[in-house]
Amino acid sequence: MNGLIDWALVHKRTMTLLFLLLLTSGLSAWLSIPKEAEPDITIPYIYVSISHPGISPEDAERMLVRPMENELKAIQGIREMTANAGQGHASVTLEFVAGFDPDKALADVRDKVNLAKAKLPDETREPTVHPIT
Repeated sequence: MNGLIDWALVHKRTMTLLFLLLLTSGLSAWLSIPKEAEPDITIPYIYVSISHPGISPEDAERMLVRPMENELKAIQGIREMTANAGQGHASVTLEFVAGFDPDKALADVRDKVNLAKAKLPDETREPTVHPIT
């Protein structure tokens, strides 16, 4: 091992040339390898907001979230559904599988929200559907 170190110290120009060759090769490989930092895959997220003034979080879950979830779970292509209930408000966030048509997803969600509206209390405001991009 000491012999290799001694040789490297004696042949400084050769070591510098090898270092530059290695550095150039690495840079060339890094530039030529195909990579995508931001792929062209759209993952549609859709946010459904339901407002009902004065409703408690427990009632919001029971009277707003559950009927909405029951309708929305029938939609094809949903990867994950997350619901939140709070004072006077409830929301459902839908994540669809990668590559799913965002326009179809939005239309399906709007259709199901319209069906679920009939099961919501009378004082509930119009649910809103927002695509998240």
